[in-house]
Amino acid sequence: MKLHLQSTTKLANGVEMPWFGLGVFKVEEGEDLSAAIKAAIKHGYRSIDTAAIYGNESGVGQAIREALEENGLAREELFVTSKVWNQDQGYEETLAAFDTSLSKLGLDVLDLYLIHWPVAGKYKDTWRALEKLYKDGRVRAIGVSNFHVHHLQDLLATAEIKPMVDQVEFHPYLAQNDLLAFTKEHGIQLEAWSPLMQGELLNQPVLQEIAASHGKSVAQVILRWDLQKGVVTIPKSIKEHRIIENASIFDFELSREDMERIDALNQDRRVGPDPDNFDF
Repeated sequence: MKLHLQSTTKLANGVEMPWFGLGVFKVEEGEDLSAAIKAAIKHGYRSIDTAAIYGNESGVGQAIREALEENGLAREELFVTSKVWNQDQGYEETLAAFDTSLSKLGLDVLDLYLIHWPVAGKYKDTWRALEKLYKDGRVRAIGVSNFHVHHLQDLLATAEIKPMVDQVEFHPYLAQNDLLAFTKEHGIQLEAWSPLMQGELLNQPVLQEIAASHGKSVAQVILRWDLQKGVVTIPKSIKEHRIIENASIFDFELSREDMERIDALNQDRRVGPDPDNFDF
């Protein structure tokens, strides 16, 4: 089946999650944020990813409401993700943080709620809170972010409901091979943040060569690689032309040789913190 911009992957609980979405990492509230979300939805995006720590949930919610009205869409047609921040982890704390996020977003139900980072000694209690929110029908899917294999193993040992998503840094220099294999084995959907390595990969010679052979940009090649690896991806942009370009990846396919050449670029190199050594 050929994918398109609104194609979805079925999570372990049957919820359909778009393969492609817009990330709004630390985009300040205001015209840029509103314009980016409206442009994305106008051009066919159906997934918006934010987090409490980004400080923009209210602006995201307002832009979503306006965009849905402008485009004649129902709320159910959009998949909205947010995350609980580290200082808000713990059982009661997480329940309160969720209420705050939902209120700021102006939503009755969230589509996906994630533990933002694996805070030692807290993430299991935080997960119990997410399980409650899920059972209460206040969120359609729950998951984690920045969890290594050992974090997932530790959580799965006691979890009543297994995470449906693990959102991590993922790009050709950080291919996360062990984690990708583990999540596939356990029915957990891997999702990429910073798929373009904050622009660092755009001048990479191998990627430039592959891009030229397809008449595509390096960014489009990387995002296509994500999809062909079975990884949901949410590139961030506030420029309408880039939002359109990033999503123009459904009219070509990388060959097996292309994929192998990109896979070979892996250096296990991060642009963000290592979850095992993050100063919480």
